[in-house]
Amino acid sequence: MPPTTRPRAVFALVATAQFMVVLDTAIINVALPSMEHYLAVGDDTAQWLVTAYVLAFGSCLLLGGRAGDLFGRRRVLLAGTAAFTLLSLAIGVGTTLPELVILRALQGLSAAMMAPTALSVLLAVFPAAPGRGRALGFWSMIATGGAAVGLLLGGVLTHVAGWRWTFWINVPVGLVLLPLLARVLPRDRPTGDRARLDLPGAVTVTLALLAAVLGFSRAPVDGWSSARVVVSFVVAAGALASFVLVERRVARPLVDLSVFRYRKAVAADVVMAAVYAGNLGFFFVLTLWMQDVQRWPALQTGLAFLPFPVVLGAVSSRMGGLLHRYGYRRFLVLGPCVVAAGMLWLCFLPAAGTYAVSVLPGLLVMAVGYGLTFAPVYSCATGRLPPRLLGTASGLVTTAQQIGGAVGLAVLSGVAASVARARGGRGSAQALTAGYDTAMAVAAGFTLLAVLVAVAVVRTPSGERGATRAERDGAGALPVRRGTETVEQQGQHPR
Repeated sequence: MPPTTRPRAVFALVATAQFMVVLDTAIINVALPSMEHYLAVGDDTAQWLVTAYVLAFGSCLLLGGRAGDLFGRRRVLLAGTAAFTLLSLAIGVGTTLPELVILRALQGLSAAMMAPTALSVLLAVFPAAPGRGRALGFWSMIATGGAAVGLLLGGVLTHVAGWRWTFWINVPVGLVLLPLLARVLPRDRPTGDRARLDLPGAVTVTLALLAAVLGFSRAPVDGWSSARVVVSFVVAAGALASFVLVERRVARPLVDLSVFRYRKAVAADVVMAAVYAGNLGFFFVLTLWMQDVQRWPALQTGLAFLPFPVVLGAVSSRMGGLLHRYGYRRFLVLGPCVVAAGMLWLCFLPAAGTYAVSVLPGLLVMAVGYGLTFAPVYSCATGRLPPRLLGTASGLVTTAQQIGGAVGLAVLSGVAASVARARGGRGSAQALTAGYDTAMAVAAGFTLLAVLVAVAVVRTPSGERGATRAERDGAGALPVRRGTETVEQQGQHPR
């Protein structure tokens, strides 16, 4: 993508597009009880209104990232935003559960066109430190804060205007955003040279992700050894193996497999998946505790999350300078540890708890932890890669985020339901609370897994200590010549 004279304007617009995508992951949570009443379905069925979006979003992100590389990031971002806006309008007028689930899946597909291209535009516009570090700090605030704002906004809209406005809110935003994107985004030359997308790769990786999430969603209910779960995981493994074979043979693969030679980028993807597995499922379960156990109305539930984005924004806005000064490694460990500490506080929610004592302290600690976590993850995932891999890397880290969230949501909702049934069923506040508390403990376990990966994988080799300013800044460097040899500076060779 060519340089732009208006990087801040570009950032504001692509950040707005990303905010729309993240907002729709969470805004529906608070509206679910109203939708359940309208559709006459229960929690287990209504969950698919969330899962359909997240699953389609996560499983198609690699396709979206590669489409941006081949056909131009500007073009793909505009098409995705237009489709997202139209589908938001259609969902708001939907009347049946199957119709809404299908439309939500299509909306997730359009979001998969938006998110990786928006991030790759950001990385192209801010190619060097310290600008990239600051931009990623604010980007991480949007990526996490958008979900918290979604919970708040979902409560307000559901209370004031009804659940349909949790979708219609995207329509005016999209109508304003589209012409501004078309005007401000610099035109980029597609790298595909009229190439076709790798459809066999897209089909096999999407099948692998869908089967894996289905297996994780049924395991807490049916058991890990049940035929349905085993078949799901076997299909996922077979599809994944087929995907790798396809990518090795096609001329223009969906995923450039050379990206997996960058050990820290792969580790960052795993950290992101583990952290978001705890994140999305945790907030889903906490929202249910507020509404099903405490009987808080939608507005009160939404307002309960108000301090979260405020604290998160304050921390995330400082991360650019902190990354430039200290690097990302220590924050990849510290951030998830702080998140897990906040989750552990909330693992002991009583059936008759109070907001100030039972909920608020844990939320505030989690907000600090997430603010410390996401910008370092993005820096680690993309900072040492050559420009040709930025689209792929952006798609991978966002895929890890959404698939991790889909798996976490499926596992935590299944655990909560199983424990509640064992303790006496949905009619008992104590049984429901026991299920939610157990699910939150599982979310903390997912988050601590991210700590273990960061400690084990993301470390400085002895030969690099004290000498990686380019890596600390989250920016790669260009090759330089010494004599007759081209030497790859920091960020251009896998480690």
